[in-house]
Amino acid sequence: MRLVVGEGSCGLAAGAGAVYQQLEELLAQGNEAGVELGITGCNGMCFLEPIVDLYDDEGALHRLVKVQAKDAKAIYEAATTGNLSLVDKLRISASDAEFLDRQTRIALRDCGVIDPESLDDYLAHGGYQAIGKILSQGMSQEDVIHEIDVAGLRGRGGAGFPTAFKWRAARDAKADETGQKYLICNADEGDPGAFMDRAVIEGDPHSLIEGMLVGGYAIGATEGIVYVRAEYPLAIVRLRKAIADATERGYLGQNILGSDFSFTLRIKAGAGAFVCGEETALIESLEGKRGMPRLKPPFPAQAGYWLKPSNINNVETYANVAWIINNGGAAYAAMGTEGSKGTKVFALSGKIARGGLVEIPMGTTLREVIFDIGGGIRGGKQFKAVQLGGPSGGCVPAEKLDTVIDYNELAATGAIMGSGGMVVMDEDTCMVGMARFFLDFTAKESCGKCVHCRLGTKRMLEILDRIVNGQGEEGDIEKLEELCYAIKDGALCGLGQTAPNPVLTTIRYFRDELEAHINEHRCPAGECRELITYFIDKDACVGCTSCARQCPAGAITGERKSPHEIDPALCIKCGNCKTACRFGAVRVR
Repeated sequence: MRLVVGEGSCGLAAGAGAVYQQLEELLAQGNEAGVELGITGCNGMCFLEPIVDLYDDEGALHRLVKVQAKDAKAIYEAATTGNLSLVDKLRISASDAEFLDRQTRIALRDCGVIDPESLDDYLAHGGYQAIGKILSQGMSQEDVIHEIDVAGLRGRGGAGFPTAFKWRAARDAKADETGQKYLICNADEGDPGAFMDRAVIEGDPHSLIEGMLVGGYAIGATEGIVYVRAEYPLAIVRLRKAIADATERGYLGQNILGSDFSFTLRIKAGAGAFVCGEETALIESLEGKRGMPRLKPPFPAQAGYWLKPSNINNVETYANVAWIINNGGAAYAAMGTEGSKGTKVFALSGKIARGGLVEIPMGTTLREVIFDIGGGIRGGKQFKAVQLGGPSGGCVPAEKLDTVIDYNELAATGAIMGSGGMVVMDEDTCMVGMARFFLDFTAKESCGKCVHCRLGTKRMLEILDRIVNGQGEEGDIEKLEELCYAIKDGALCGLGQTAPNPVLTTIRYFRDELEAHINEHRCPAGECRELITYFIDKDACVGCTSCARQCPAGAITGERKSPHEIDPALCIKCGNCKTACRFGAVRVR
């Protein structure tokens, strides 16, 4: 028997560390059956954490979910005695199991499967075979780039630029007398609601290393740098160990696997600026400067890090590379659509029943991801919209649910693929407030280098602030549109150019909500505090006093077992009463 505890950040936050500790202590007291205990990263089922995978003596998997420390004794007894009925109540349901069964995993192929801190485990699952194949078969740089080209792999960091094109540009760029070129990984995952890169590094760090080895060989680089946000401490710890282990075993360093190819790798922890997700701002930060975009051209392939030829891809892009080399570019290209090949990882979050990481072939519809895999809207509410591409993306409404996940198809909706954030919203979400939320983020994260982004986003935010506070004016929508297009046309980098997207899609699909806020001073979703009033439906109120006990302002009066009342002059609109009421008597208008 073997027990494997999911110790990604989501699992640890849910209590997986305590579960592991309890199991470890129990096994130390008695383990005649020789039960093994190990860890793995996040398997993507964040909504079921903590997860313990029990592998029986035949290797069959029994997945236990929402495990707490108090369940450790039952798991221990089941593993040591072989009586698996002891953990029946912890088993994953058939419907929840569909979350993984409906996916096609390439970038996430070993996440939640292997021990991320064990090089031997990675090797046992086919690790470092891709770089071994390249070096043992004498593949040329062009041979490697050709496979990536055939695969149709596009950058998974947001822009979707063809990876092979970037690699060729960096390979063909003339280096100076030192011959130095750099391969950089952008792991500065700053989008709200995105955690794909974190999960890959925490769960399968060697796949990133191997992808970068292949990329370094292809462009002629001898040094690689992983720029990872400092807010990912567990990812940094595991990647640092993986680099050390790979170096010790000859997969990194000088004369790799006995060849004349040498490649070293180091980590740079970034300070958490969203703009550093833009490649030239990232390079500036690497060089110790303030993270601000450079004018292009020259592009990083010609003059990047320290003005040397450099290539930048994100974690998910590199995580696909070894699979492509091992299986062939044609196998990868067989998945997806004509213009968008392979698979894409999305981070499902928001008002979704089953939140977590999803990897699906391009060409899958939004409906399939949200309803078939994600289980639909939490609490049986109505689906309203999904925000794609983070703060640089756009809100796609319910009538566009059958949109195919493809770079061009998503762009046609006004959204973007982005790095893969997918924030789901239900009927209670105010789309004006959501647009304001994302614009607030981008306005604060603007580096301030160009006027359009620095001042334009601020002016837009001021207008939206007025609208959600009940002070909207006629002509505000037209002002927002004018500012949106001015910013898109004049901003220096992708952050500014895409910052207006959430506002533009809100105007395009939810103009009626904007008009209700402006013309009627009403929030249809009942979210904007200045535009709503709490009241108690006396026919539904049973006088349980729960609402009154939770009201911090003393705005609710009434006798026990008699209908209560809210004084609007005292009400601070905190919503505690509505949350406390079990009978649906507290309403919003």
